[in-house]
Amino acid sequence: MDVLFFILEIIGTIAFTISGTMVAFKKHMDILGVIVLGVTTAVGGGIIRDLILGITPPTTFIKPIYVMVAIVTSILISLPFIQKQLIRSHKFYDISLFFADSLGLGIFTVIGIKTAYLTNANYGLFLIVFVGVITGCGGGVIRDVFAQDTPYIFVKHFYCTASIIGAILCAVLWTIVGEIISMLIGFLAILILRILASKYKWHLYKPHSLESNID
Repeated sequence: MDVLFFILEIIGTIAFTISGTMVAFKKHMDILGVIVLGVTTAVGGGIIRDLILGITPPTTFIKPIYVMVAIVTSILISLPFIQKQLIRSHKFYDISLFFADSLGLGIFTVIGIKTAYLTNANYGLFLIVFVGVITGCGGGVIRDVFAQDTPYIFVKHFYCTASIIGAILCAVLWTIVGEIISMLIGFLAILILRILASKYKWHLYKPHSLESNID
């Protein structure tokens, strides 16, 4: 079981690292910038999660394997041939970033729920869901701040909302169907919602109508 969760964390780490490095490419950063964005996207949410749960030092610094995987992935993605394939067209870039972000979001949201339950099974639903969402979204927010962009979660395709819904499903079902099934349901809910939101252009309400009243 522990091996399965470790594999999921590695997959999520690679997925988020790819999304971070691709943003760095778009911003024309050097190799250090690419690595920093890749690493922070991959482990940033987990660090925030651990600090909230009182896990100090955060797991990232105790088990540097995740940082090592992120660094290696960033370097590999930066190889000229691979980089050229990823950024050869705007559409391909957007699709690659979308699926990397969605996969990482789903995996790390439910991993965050699992970490909260393992830390203290008596935590309330609000804290557990919040921890799941911050694990899934935190690294991406740090990435976008470093890249001087409006955080992706506030403007694109039902992103944070999908994480919230998946986290609630996972947390509520945890004691009913068990951790494996609840995590699977939460992960699939996030992935499906992201795909549907992209396909049907779902967005949350944006109060543009208020702009005219603000001087």
